Amino acid sequence: MSNFCHQICIVLGTRPEAIKLAPVIQAFRSDPRFESQVLLTGQHKEMVDQVMQIFEIKADHNLKIMQPKQSLADITCRSLEGLQSLFQRSKPDLVLVQGDTTTAFAAALAAFYHQIPVGHVEAGLRTDNIYNPYPEEANRRLISQITQLHFAPTTKAVENLKASGVTGTIHHTGNTVIDALLTVADNHPPCDIPNLDWRQYRTILATVHRRENWGTPLQDIANGFLQVLDRFADIALVLPLHRNPTVREPLQALLGKHPRIFLTEPLDYTNLVGAIQRCHLLLTDSGGLQEEAPSLGKPVLVLRETTERPEAVTAGTAKLIGTHTDQIVAETSHLLQDDDAYHTMAKAINPFGDGHASEQIITAVQDFLQLQNPN
Repeated sequence: MSNFCHQICIVLGTRPEAIKLAPVIQAFRSDPRFESQVLLTGQHKEMVDQVMQIFEIKADHNLKIMQPKQSLADITCRSLEGLQSLFQRSKPDLVLVQGDTTTAFAAALAAFYHQIPVGHVEAGLRTDNIYNPYPEEANRRLISQITQLHFAPTTKAVENLKASGVTGTIHHTGNTVIDALLTVADNHPPCDIPNLDWRQYRTILATVHRRENWGTPLQDIANGFLQVLDRFADIALVLPLHRNPTVREPLQALLGKHPRIFLTEPLDYTNLVGAIQRCHLLLTDSGGLQEEAPSLGKPVLVLRETTERPEAVTAGTAKLIGTHTDQIVAETSHLLQDDDAYHTMAKAINPFGDGHASEQIITAVQDFLQLQNPN
C-alpha cells in the first residue's frame, strides 16, 4: 500500500463556514490518506475562534484580513492576495471551500488561478435572484463555474447544478451542518441567558443580519417582534445581536427596553444549539438555521422574501414570511395559537441529511484524487 498522502487545503472565514467545515476538517485529519491545512481569512474573528475551540481545531494560517467597516471589495481583494501567495507555496492537490461567502468565492478563484481543483461543500443552492441574498447568490453561482467536485446537500441542489450546466462531478452528500449539530446536541449543552427562565415562557429564538434586511425591513421586523410580545404575555424573545453596528444599533434602540426581550451577544455554537433545543420556535433570516432547527424539531419562520433552501419550505419545516410587520405578527400568532399547525411543522422530516455528509465527502475526494494522481 502506498504511503502517498494527498494535500488538502480547507479555507474558511466566517462562523457558518467554521461550523459546517468542522466535521469535514476532523474527518480529513483523522484519515491517514490525507494531509490537510486549515486556512483562515479572518473575515470573522471572535465567532470563528469560538467554533474552532469547540471542535478542537487549530488553523495552520490566518490572513487576519478583518478591518472596521470593510467592504465586499476589501474582503475579496485581501483574501485573494493572501490565499494566492499561500497556494503558490503549499501547492495543494485540492482546495475545499464551503457555501457562499466572499471568503469561499475568493478562495475558489485563487485556486483556479493556480489550476488547483476546487471542492465545493454545500453546492447548488439557488434563489434565482442574483441580488437576494446579496452577495451570496452571486458568490455560489460563480464558485460553481470553477469547481471540480460539487457536494450538494439535497436532491434539489443536485438538480440546480445540472440545470446550470456545471462541469465537474456532482455528489449528493447531505449537509455537513447536520453532522456538526448532532455531535453537539448529543451533549445537551446549556444556554444560560441572564434573567431568563426558559421554563417560564414559550421563547422565540430570533436572528437578523442579512444585508437585504438592513434599514426599513429591520425596523419592520423589530415592530413585528414587539407586536407579537404585546399580543402574547407568555412569550419571550431571545435575540443574539450581530456584531455589525448597522444591525445591532437599530435593534438595541427599538427592542432594548422590553422586559421580555433578551438581547445578547452572539451565542457560541454550543449555546446556540442549547437555545434551539429549549426554544419554542425560530424567526430568522439565517440560512443555516433553516437546516439546523428542523433536526431538533423546531419550526422556522424565515424573515426573507426568497430562500436558497426551498426544500425546507416544501418539506414543511420552514415557511417564508417576509419582513412586513403584519405578516410577521399573523404567521407567528398562527403557530402560537394553533397546536396542530405547530406540531405539523415540528414533526416534519428534515430534508438536509442524516449526519454522515463528511464521510461521503471524504470518499468522493479520495476517488477523485486517486484518478488525478494514482501514485
